[in-house]
Amino acid sequence: MVQGWVGTGKVRAREVGEVVEIVIDGLTTQAKYYKPLVYEFMRKEWQSRPQWGDHVVEIVMEHVGDPPWMDLDNLAKALLDSIKGYLFHDDSQVARLLVERNEGERERIIIRCYRR
Repeated sequence: MVQGWVGTGKVRAREVGEVVEIVIDGLTTQAKYYKPLVYEFMRKEWQSRPQWGDHVVEIVMEHVGDPPWMDLDNLAKALLDSIKGYLFHDDSQVARLLVERNEGERERIIIRCYRR
């Protein structure tokens, strides 16, 4: 089942079956910018409770033109910290983590999280 998007600012999210998809519009080179941005969205607008068990988290940064100078590992850490406690209880539940950078039609970050 596909639920409609929640959120109207830079961050929005939806559930597509068992997958939670979060989209962050725009890019910055500062990975630490994303932690409070996504955390506040999850705290104020997300309704589901965290689940136990192993999870898969996929993070895709899409850029236009040259990729921004950002370490993907720092980006992943900031984003995992921001969704911890909302989609899963602890980072140790992430059994598979994929982080990639691709050229896209617009600058954004897409996070997909689901139980393994």
